[in-house]
Amino acid sequence: VFQSIAHCRRKYGARAVGPYIVSQATGPEDVLSVLLLARWGHLGPKNKEVPLDIAPLFETVGDLENASEIMASLLSDDRYRRHLKARDDRQIVMIGYVDSMYDGGAVSACWSMHQAQKALRETAKTHGVALTVFHGRGGTISRAGRRINDAILATAEGEQPSPLRMTEAGERISAKYGLRGIATRTLEQTVGSLLEAAAAPPGADARTQRWSELMQVIADGSRRAYRELVGPSSSFGDYYRAATPIDVIDELNMVSERDRDNETISAFVRARRWEFAWVQNRCLMPSWYGFAQGVRAALENHGLEEIREMFASWRFARVLISDIELSLAKADIEIAGRYSELAGDLHETFFPRIRKEHDDSVALLLSLTGQGQLLEASPTIRRAIRLRNPYVDPMSFLQVDLLRRWRESGSGDDALLGALSASINGIAHGMQNTG
Repeated sequence: VFQSIAHCRRKYGARAVGPYIVSQATGPEDVLSVLLLARWGHLGPKNKEVPLDIAPLFETVGDLENASEIMASLLSDDRYRRHLKARDDRQIVMIGYVDSMYDGGAVSACWSMHQAQKALRETAKTHGVALTVFHGRGGTISRAGRRINDAILATAEGEQPSPLRMTEAGERISAKYGLRGIATRTLEQTVGSLLEAAAAPPGADARTQRWSELMQVIADGSRRAYRELVGPSSSFGDYYRAATPIDVIDELNMVSERDRDNETISAFVRARRWEFAWVQNRCLMPSWYGFAQGVRAALENHGLEEIREMFASWRFARVLISDIELSLAKADIEIAGRYSELAGDLHETFFPRIRKEHDDSVALLLSLTGQGQLLEASPTIRRAIRLRNPYVDPMSFLQVDLLRRWRESGSGDDALLGALSASINGIAHGMQNTG
């Protein structure tokens, strides 16, 4: 690997290969071992520091919570500081949105990432290092597929923005950069948001500490509800395989690796399939489940008005509730019920819980925002969804029927599999994401 990096740089220039990303980093040794391997691979001149930026990737809830401690230990290591000095004391840290969403649901994951970024900035400042946060964005709302200007402003609130780096999911590249005018607009929004964040007066709102405590209660309640639903002790895995077309997605090899619940396959792949399947059955459960139970947990010790004030006045909370609202608006719980019926007896075990959480989330969200209907304040998006549904809904009804027939055939009818493949592609395009 490192010899290939050296070859590419010699042939195409020093900037031909960017940072080396260390997936599932759990300690300083994961980064230091990359330096050792790079030396063995003769990436740089002998007896000089390795010319390579190394970006540890923190993604699970546990890793995000420990990210600051891990980086503090790494930045205290004399060997690594010598390396970093040769890199102009600049450190890249990547945060991912897949495993944390898969692990604890959208609300809990968003809060964990917000807290992790804040702690990482403080750690970098303490050690005199310039930090670049690298966002591993995906296509769905639950994988940070929100509008980029909202994401930037929410992250930088109360602080001067640090350098920004991000990925874009494959299906979003075409939508955001495929046409010159839209690509220009995307760049304008990104740069404009960074400038707005830079021009904002430093210092967080005095109420932020109180709101952070309130948000922690909501996040804990949401994650608890999510884990109670999907936890390994329940039969939710069987329900998931029956109520979504995940078996077809596996059969068609629609992700980078096939994974039939083999724990040796990366959690990243399992999480991407998880998101894709819930988009296909129109439930979008990972994007909103647990919101209502989290808010109700906060209502026990905080009044509705205080929670409403937080969601209205704190940019992070506004972006979060906007994401939840869009996910609920894109979901169709009635169609999701048709898919759920494919699960037989498990339908009655799980779908009533999912439907109740959906209905409670809608009711609470409308109460918190003072709206009469979802996306009332975003008529353009609401109209786009309303215009899209008459074309996507028939594909969903067809897919339910095709799934039933294909499974009854023993999953051996290639003609039905071909039709299912077409329906999956059609729904993915209509919903404008694959997960």
